[in-house]
Amino acid sequence: MLGYVTVGVSDMEKSAAFYDAVFSEIGAGRIMDYGTFIVWSTSMEACGYSILKPENGKACTAGNGTMFAISAPDIDTVKKVYDRAIAEGATCEGKPGHRGEEVSGFYAAYFRDFDGNKLNCFCMVGG
Repeated sequence: MLGYVTVGVSDMEKSAAFYDAVFSEIGAGRIMDYGTFIVWSTSMEACGYSILKPENGKACTAGNGTMFAISAPDIDTVKKVYDRAIAEGATCEGKPGHRGEEVSGFYAAYFRDFDGNKLNCFCMVGG
């Protein structure tokens, strides 16, 4: 299984503040912070999400078709994460709602950070 994922960002300070706010909605916080590399997670054992400025000095780019999903315990938390992300400056890629047929139980919201990295917050609900 994955240990952590990393995305490139153009502004560490701005991105760190954004992710501090968004991840606080699921009880995640910084578990590593070296200034040039920051990791958030709910614990040292859980998968982490990290940011850095690209090591090669070139501009960061968002992967086409790449998306990272944030697991939430319920619909209210999905909405809180999405609302917080939008309030912090993210762009909407899909408002909170059921995806596919409602009976599938998949409920999600989608957004992009300042550098175009796409994230989703989801939960599985009884269907």
